[in-house]
Amino acid sequence: MTVSAPRLTRAYVETYGCQMNVADGELMEGVLVSAGYEIVSSPHEADVVLVNTCAIRDHAERRVLGRVSQLNALKMERPGLVIGVTGCMAQRIGETLLEKAPYVDLVMGPDSYRSLPAHLDRLFTVAAELPSAPVRWGGTSAGEAGDGTRRRLQLAVLELDPREGYEGLEQRRTSGSSAWIPIQRGCDHRCTFCIVPYVRGSEKNRASGDVLDEVRRIADSGVTEITLLGQTVSSYQHDGWSFPRLLREVARVEGIRRVRFTSPHPNDVSDELIEVMATEPAVCEQLHLPAQSGNDRTLKRMVRRYTVGGFLGIVDKVRGALPDVALSTDVIVGFPGETEDEFEDTLELMRTIRFDDAFTYRYSLREGTPAARFPKGEFIPEIEAQRRLEELIRVAREIQAEINLGEVGRVDEVLLERQARNPGELLGRTRRNKVVALPAPGCDAGDYVLAELTGTRGGTFAGWPVGAPIAANWR
Repeated sequence: MTVSAPRLTRAYVETYGCQMNVADGELMEGVLVSAGYEIVSSPHEADVVLVNTCAIRDHAERRVLGRVSQLNALKMERPGLVIGVTGCMAQRIGETLLEKAPYVDLVMGPDSYRSLPAHLDRLFTVAAELPSAPVRWGGTSAGEAGDGTRRRLQLAVLELDPREGYEGLEQRRTSGSSAWIPIQRGCDHRCTFCIVPYVRGSEKNRASGDVLDEVRRIADSGVTEITLLGQTVSSYQHDGWSFPRLLREVARVEGIRRVRFTSPHPNDVSDELIEVMATEPAVCEQLHLPAQSGNDRTLKRMVRRYTVGGFLGIVDKVRGALPDVALSTDVIVGFPGETEDEFEDTLELMRTIRFDDAFTYRYSLREGTPAARFPKGEFIPEIEAQRRLEELIRVAREIQAEINLGEVGRVDEVLLERQARNPGELLGRTRRNKVVALPAPGCDAGDYVLAELTGTRGGTFAGWPVGAPIAANWR
């Protein structure tokens, strides 16, 4: 249902967290544009600011609370400004957020974005009816306070909808090089450390035909790289379609040059999926494979449903079919009950597999997850957990540096994405997801170039173009 645009129609969406959050931010912008809003590039230009949040770690939530506090200073200058907090953190904390940050007008979970314009319209309408002063913070409805002042409207929209897959809505995409395509929302796994099933609900998969239609529209717009998104994307099933089948058909859409997907659960990396990755030219030689731990007892307590040996077997199969594959992972240390020897097992797994990249975390307690109910005596002291994290980061970076140094001199195809830090250079990625900064005169985001990797610093390569830009329409 299309909602008439309110009198105030400038919106700014600020996103924190994972790729799914980025896609959700684009979705909210698309919904708002269809309702007549203008998307602006700064909160100072906006009538409504939406902070799109992550709930995976406590640090992310504290960062968001600090950010909305900053936005309150802007609201004090412009009392008509509407501040909304959306996404996983909003779903997790709920109406309590309106008490912690009483200057927030709207709290909205991930299943409610379709109704966003209607709720904003209501907020703007009530605000217009209130006197300019005095206005009291608090309350979930507008009305009389005990002292005769008026209370402004605050809304909490937090209902999880098992049918909401956002069919018929599309993101507002601004990248000319790549596009995120959510094919799955929610999660049926119940890893004991993870809040996602409780803030995004159970797994919901989109119809394959709708996904393919969206891919074709994206290809027709000139975008040549897509990433299929899902919490456990490789578990996708819909009307007899498996994820390998969907991946194969997506990779064959005319005009699509590169296909990526994230994040698969290791248990769903099947022989069929590996075969599709190895035989479809558009599927990139890159796989994000979350290990989480290198110890069987810890994995069992995390309810990951695989062993270290099983994980190593999957890696061997992938590398056997795709010898040039680049692997990345997620790892948590300091999980409740993790011993020093079990932590050392995780370091040994890192040294054995030698991931090209690793996203490393110290366990963060999330109320509402099974791990939060473990005996308090099992929780690792913060100082010790931080020590383990720093050691994990050191090992991961040493391995990455060794791998990257060995790739200097290699010539790879680079998809240019945006301006680099150095003037005159553009930043792009290889098929194996290596970041490259290089001079590319006459090129724009979305162009392809062959580049020699001439050096490396941290996770970024320096490159030099080899020959003329490559035509994106290659088939």
